Amino acid sequence: MNDQASGLRKMKDSQQVKVIAVSGGKGGVGKTNVSLNTAIALGQLGKRVLVLDADLGLANVDVMLGLRVKRNLSHVLSGECELDDIIIEGPAGINIIPATSGTQSMVDLTPSEHAGLIRAFSDMRTQFDVLIVDTAAGISDMVLSFCRASQDVMLVVCDEPTSITDCYALMKLLSRDHGVFKFKVVANMVRSPKEGQQLFGKLAKVSDRFLDVALELVGVIPFDENVRKSVRKQQAIVEAFPNSPAAIAIKSLANKLIQWPVPNHPSGHLEFFIEQLLEH
Repeated sequence: MNDQASGLRKMKDSQQVKVIAVSGGKGGVGKTNVSLNTAIALGQLGKRVLVLDADLGLANVDVMLGLRVKRNLSHVLSGECELDDIIIEGPAGINIIPATSGTQSMVDLTPSEHAGLIRAFSDMRTQFDVLIVDTAAGISDMVLSFCRASQDVMLVVCDEPTSITDCYALMKLLSRDHGVFKFKVVANMVRSPKEGQQLFGKLAKVSDRFLDVALELVGVIPFDENVRKSVRKQQAIVEAFPNSPAAIAIKSLANKLIQWPVPNHPSGHLEFFIEQLLEH
């Protein structure tokens, strides 16, 4: 692993990248929709964005955008091609790394696959400013690995008891076992800004009582029928219905995200993200 880490530090240009993991603990809260639309909104603002579909068992980023995928991460791990070869272009010029459709997860990778993945990222020619990691649902080791390796963890939560409970469980595991104490929260599918604030308040109340974490509400996305329409059209709502309430809220989130600082210490580099991801 030391040799692998040494190789990563030699990455060309040692590019500084803002790495954000989008998670939430529970499926059905709109996590992937928020990830993709935020990425596209950033692309519309001129940012070079790479989306990593980190649901390695049930990949669906490409499906949501109606994109055709010929090769995915499994082909990189098997040595059939390089990471740049599987990247597909999405709306607003964003790039997407499609995941494996199957049962493979990061915790199942062999030492040679670890080395292959590290080499794949260290040899990337594609340049980008923001890496958005769309994690799987739940609190699996794979989800925890991606979250603890990222600079920022953005949790998507909706006003359902199970969503709040599962989001709390994810924060508990990350703070107790992995040293993650700061979380950014997006209240999704709410009826009003006030309801979004109240939802955040529920999550903050239980976390303040039992966890030593800091929460920040960074986005309130209203319930919007246009979201469902855009999903059926296999388009992002920020493109299909740019003036809809949800699209406007997501664009606001993207503008905030641009202001989040990129650390000057090693965690501001892409290779540090990969090291963190695999060394754990």
